[in-house]
Order: sequence, then C-alpha cells, then structure tokens
Amino acid sequence: MTEKGVADPRSHKIEPLGKRHNRVVFSCGNDALNTYIQKRASQEAKKKIATTFVMANSPTSTVIGYYTLSATSILLADLPNETARKLPKYPHVPATLLGRLAIDRRYQGRGYGEVLIIDTLRRALQATTEVASYAVVVDAINERARSFYAQYEFHAFPDRKLRLFLPMKTITSLFS
Repeated sequence: MTEKGVADPRSHKIEPLGKRHNRVVFSCGNDALNTYIQKRASQEAKKKIATTFVMANSPTSTVIGYYTLSATSILLADLPNETARKLPKYPHVPATLLGRLAIDRRYQGRGYGEVLIIDTLRRALQATTEVASYAVVVDAINERARSFYAQYEFHAFPDRKLRLFLPMKTITSLFS
C-alpha cells in the first residue's frame, strides 16, 4: 500500500481480458472508451482485431484500467523526414497500434496510467522477436492524452499532432 491506503499500481497483475473480469462499472469519463471495454473488447479479441489487456482489482476482478494492442502500418511519407530517410524505402513500415488506454475515474491520478503504458511498451517490444514492428503508434484522444504520451518520448507525426509514435529503438533503450 502507498500513502493514503491506496494500493500500489505496480502490485496489480496485467493480463488479457477474460470472462472473469468485471467491466460493467468501468467509467473513465469517456463514453466511447467505457462502451468499448464493456461491450466490444471481447468481440474484437475473438475476431483478432485487437487484444485487450486489463489491470483488475484482485478480490473483485473489477477492471481498474485497460489498453489494446493490434498490428498497423505507418506510411513512410507520414514520418518526419529525418526518420523516414533512415528506413527502407517501402511505402509502409510495420508498427504496433496502442488503440485505447483508459483508467477508471476512481483510480485516475495515482500512477496506473504509467504502469499500463510501461506494460504496453514491454509487450510491444517482446512481440518484435516474432513479428517486426518499427514503432508503437497511438492516436491521442485529446491534448491531455497527447501530453501524457509525450512524457514517454512519443513524437507527433508532422501533419497530425494527436497521432504519435515511439520507435522500438527508443523502447529498447528504455528497458536496457
């Protein structure tokens, strides 16, 4: 436990979404993110569209936060020139999409987002041993979310300030 009797976010296990996870009461302040975890996440997992990872409260299995990962690609032309010129001249570069990341309102501001983003980057990096990925890409939902990702060295695409990427090379150095 941390000060104020709040559980340490690092003490919670992060795992793929399962039937035992209670997501009915999840509320992060964004209806689209709430609806996704409550109604669509399992369907998208079955269809192999996105994998949802959750952090849940141990005794109740109530979802504290979640994120999704899936494959995507980046148009080489969309990357900053200094980045693109160092890559093979393929039209698309493989990437990992961090599609959604949300924390229930009751747990916001306590470090749970940081724990989830670190887990996201670790899983994305591990996956590159079997499936190539140049970077993790995220479409920030708003300016506040963009600032959150920028703290972790995500860079904006030149023409889309809410679309960001973090090269695997940077992620590798974070875990070294």
